[in-house]
Amino acid sequence: MTPTTPMTHRQVLEALSGLLLGLFVAVLSSTVVSNALPTILNDLHGGESAYTWVITATLLSLTASTPVWGKLSDLVSKKLLVQIALVIYILSSALAGLSQNTGELIACRVLQGIGAGGVTALAQICLAAMVPPRERGRYSGYFGAVFALATIGGPLIGGVIVDTDWLGWRWCFYVGIPFSLLAIAVLQRTLRLPVAPRRKVRIDYAGALLVTAAASLLMIWVSLAGKNYDWASWQSAAMLAGTAVLAVLFVAAERRAAEPVIPLHLFRHRTVTLSAIASVLVGVGMYGATTFLSQYFQLAKDKSPTMAGLLTLPMILGLAVSSTVAGKLITRYGRWKGFLLAGTLLLAVGFGLLGTARADTAYGLLALYMAVAGVGLGLTMQNLVLAVQNTVPREELGSASSVVTFFRTMGGAVGVSALGALMADRVAGYLADNLARAGIHPTGAALGGGEIPDLDRLPAPIVPLVTDAFGHGVGIVFLLAAPFALLAFLVVLFIRETPLRTTMDTPAARTPALVED
Repeated sequence: MTPTTPMTHRQVLEALSGLLLGLFVAVLSSTVVSNALPTILNDLHGGESAYTWVITATLLSLTASTPVWGKLSDLVSKKLLVQIALVIYILSSALAGLSQNTGELIACRVLQGIGAGGVTALAQICLAAMVPPRERGRYSGYFGAVFALATIGGPLIGGVIVDTDWLGWRWCFYVGIPFSLLAIAVLQRTLRLPVAPRRKVRIDYAGALLVTAAASLLMIWVSLAGKNYDWASWQSAAMLAGTAVLAVLFVAAERRAAEPVIPLHLFRHRTVTLSAIASVLVGVGMYGATTFLSQYFQLAKDKSPTMAGLLTLPMILGLAVSSTVAGKLITRYGRWKGFLLAGTLLLAVGFGLLGTARADTAYGLLALYMAVAGVGLGLTMQNLVLAVQNTVPREELGSASSVVTFFRTMGGAVGVSALGALMADRVAGYLADNLARAGIHPTGAALGGGEIPDLDRLPAPIVPLVTDAFGHGVGIVFLLAAPFALLAFLVVLFIRETPLRTTMDTPAARTPALVED
């Protein structure tokens, strides 16, 4: 294979097989625990804040590590980096399964996020290294389908595991290890990438540290504000000021770095800047709202973890079908902006409709609302990456692709923290009101001492009051996620559509062949 000789469809699929398997594992790392978290935290005696941080910790480390993986992919072997990311995932999963408390679990989830971030970012980067933008849509559809499969399979696998006495929730973390080992073996055999000549690796450690610190401080603020201190307080002012200072220091460090973790000159491209903003807004809705679907079905509808996974199928099927169909149409016609506009608008509509959900909402309506939101996600996620990849030169594909993922997961991490804190506050308020109207004193023992409630162990008169509170609280989360998707639609309006390139269009394409092996 040479850079001037296009790969056949079969060759591309063979090369992508290991990447798609790795992507499945990376997505599985978060979805497999979604339905199991109430059971896990009951066993480890964790509360609503721990529920949020088990998810947020992974998103934070995924966010912070994504630009580093992207920069490394422009400098060294992409294939080796994917395998290293999978090894990190294997080790962290094994440790997560051994956790004895929520602190240990959250720490292991941080490591999982680093590994998952590498696989997620590098899969898109490797695809961009093999296929010109015009042909990339059809393969992005496969990525969307795998994402949907892992999202479908994850909750179901997690639900079955926690509902099976002889397995237990720890197998939610062990189950991904065999897939990871298989992905490493398949990658070693099938992945062959054309590469540019090697150059000296210079990692921007200061930039990576500063962006992680800024994101962490921001999420700590949104997680604690309203509970440990008021939103308008000196603690809030100090944390926001600290976040701003760290952000300024990050920009200053990037301007001086020889190999910045996020090259600032990329934002001279209008498409990159607007896609990054849209990614933040989509991330808030995508991660922040969908994270709490499992809580809705388990705590508002009183369903088992397995059934909760099955009930989310309309959203995931909408994502899978729309992503695959849109990818093929983009490849055929070379047009992509219309899909982004339709996707962000449908996402806003879907979340707005889900905002009307309550504990007694009919499932038929919920299925329709989830399907609309799922179609919106399928039309949006991969195509924001495609728009950016079509804009930048090949030697910066890694950094540019990771920028989109970085801002999407950054928005998601902040969204999960903020919406999780808001939901916890609203649920507590609604539950207090329900108990007062029923003439029941809200004792900690009756409600689980502030932990995630186990409906089977609560007194019968309290159960409908708890399910009503959670149904209302989760509905508010979706309602607040809708404006972010609508803002993403407005941002996408200003992205200038350019025809998708039919060639790699880089100097490297005219040099003798080099192949990663």
